[in-house]
Amino acid sequence: MPQENGTELTRSSGNVFLDLGFPGLKRAQAAKTLRVPPSRFSDLLRGRVDLFTTDALIDMLARLGVHVRLVLKAPRRRLKVAQLLFIPPR
Repeated sequence: MPQENGTELTRSSGNVFLDLGFPGLKRAQAAKTLRVPPSRFSDLLRGRVDLFTTDALIDMLARLGVHVRLVLKAPRRRLKVAQLLFIPPR
């Protein structure tokens, strides 16, 4: 599915290891490779990436041989920032 910015997205098969090219990797082998306990690995399989830090996710990808490049861009338009109005007590 082409995106507005020209990047291509591919829908997951539901098996992250198959998607990354590791069809024979079993759960125990994957947890050991990623250096996480099986319970944390289960969180990962359930898509609970919110339970992991960005560093941990990038480390796991690196252990699988995936090159990660993080690109930060400024927003296209200025963000509206709420102004704080201080009213001193009487």
